[in-house]
Amino acid sequence: MRQNGFRSIKVRLTQLGTVLLMCLLALPVHAERIRELANFAGVRDNQLVGYGLVVGLDSTGDQTTQAPFTGQSLTNMLSQLGVTIPPGTNMQLRNVAAVMVTADLPPFSRPGQRLDIVVSSIANARSLRGGTLLMTPLKGADGDTYAIAQGNMLVGGAGAQAGGSSVQINQQASGRIPGGALVEREVALNLGGNGGMLELQLNDADFGTVQRMVAAINNEFGQSVAYARDGRVIALDGPLDPNARVNFMARVENVQVTPTEAPARVVLNSRTGSVVMNSAVTLRQAAVAHGSLSIMIDTRFGVSQPAPLGQGQTVVVPDADINIEQQEAYLQIVEGAQLNEVVNALNALGATPQDLMSILEALKASGSLRAELEVI
Repeated sequence: MRQNGFRSIKVRLTQLGTVLLMCLLALPVHAERIRELANFAGVRDNQLVGYGLVVGLDSTGDQTTQAPFTGQSLTNMLSQLGVTIPPGTNMQLRNVAAVMVTADLPPFSRPGQRLDIVVSSIANARSLRGGTLLMTPLKGADGDTYAIAQGNMLVGGAGAQAGGSSVQINQQASGRIPGGALVEREVALNLGGNGGMLELQLNDADFGTVQRMVAAINNEFGQSVAYARDGRVIALDGPLDPNARVNFMARVENVQVTPTEAPARVVLNSRTGSVVMNSAVTLRQAAVAHGSLSIMIDTRFGVSQPAPLGQGQTVVVPDADINIEQQEAYLQIVEGAQLNEVVNALNALGATPQDLMSILEALKASGSLRAELEVI
């Protein structure tokens, strides 16, 4: 009786282990948080831009004769400070540069908070190193001022020149000022103003991911609070109380969702020759022959001289040698259902990245390459 009891317990433990293993296998392997896949509507940065002057440069500023707006800006600024410049004065200044200042205003920013700014020269200043940005209003797309920038420049580049020679490391015509702008005005943002209804917008439109996301959110809250509107937007029935709404949004952002697999895509960078493909790319069987044609032209110059005491002239005679070579190419079978098989099949062709772009385009046209081609 006792042995039968142990066997019964052992069988139950085995069954329980099997059930636990099946549950673990059923868990999402590549689950991601919703905050990495989508954003709430309205919760975004706002771009700011402004025009200003950088002073204190070591004779590396704008040449006012070639950039007259720098002198005009300096004259206008000095007039606001009570300094009058006589009309027609030609100020040959080399320690001032006209710049554009850009910054991103994060959501929920309040007056008094600081922003990092980027300062870039717009004229012919050689370097902004050691300069100081004067008070510059930063405006939004609506023309209103949302921040004021000012501070000392931080330029990562360096350079030197002497005797007609120069050396430079990195870019010196732009720099950053950490915390160089103060927020003066906030951007109005009303979350859930329409009866507590919120919108969740996916970074990449995908109906399958939207369906999974809606199911995961409703399962998290135990009721229907999420509704799909299209392949990108999900409507959320959030609470009206601000504190409860923030807790609701935080809970939604941390829900785990497994997005659907991205469509098969091959990205070709025509400038660098880079070829990138995702794991969904497949190759149907095809035969490829690829060879290259090279033309070499070599010109040698000879001198033709007349005979002694002759009446001719010495002339230079070019002698051109043209050679055309064509590499042999044989048909090769390419096929692959997995990414490593596709890579091995394409590598077997021995083509350069530039040639590989042409081969991939031809494979796409023939129907063998089962992927989208995107040229950037």
